[in-house]
Amino acid sequence: MYKIMALDIGTKRIGIALSDYLLILANGHSYIPREPEEIAINEIIKIAKENNVKKIVAGIPINMDGTKGAQAQNCIDFANKITGFEIIFEDERLTSEQAEENLRQKKIDFRKNKGLVDIESACIILEQYLSRNN
Repeated sequence: MYKIMALDIGTKRIGIALSDYLLILANGHSYIPREPEEIAINEIIKIAKENNVKKIVAGIPINMDGTKGAQAQNCIDFANKITGFEIIFEDERLTSEQAEENLRQKKIDFRKNKGLVDIESACIILEQYLSRNN
C-alpha cells in the first residue's frame, strides 16, 4: 500500500497534501518555502519517503484558454527535478480561489498565513486527481 502526494507549487511556498492508503481522501500536510530550491526538493523527497508515497501529483496553472504559460512551465521544471517517484501533472486552474473559499467557510483566517491556502490548494489538486482515477 502507498499514498499519493500533491504539490501546489508557488513562487514562494509549496503546499503539500497526502492521500490516505485507500487513495480516497486528501489530507493537508504542510507547506515549505520554495527557495532554496535544492532544500525544497530534498524536503519533498523526505516527506514522500516517510509517508510511503509512490506518486506525486504536481499542480500546473494552466491558462483559462488551455495553454501553458511561464508559471506552468516553471512548475513543470521544478517537479521534474523530484526523482524517485512517478510525477503526474494536474490542472490547478482556480484552486487558490476555491481554497480561500473553503477556508472562509471553515472560518479559518488565512490572511496572515498564506501557507494555509497553499495546503488547501494541494488538497484540492489531490481530490481532483483521486476522484478522476478512482
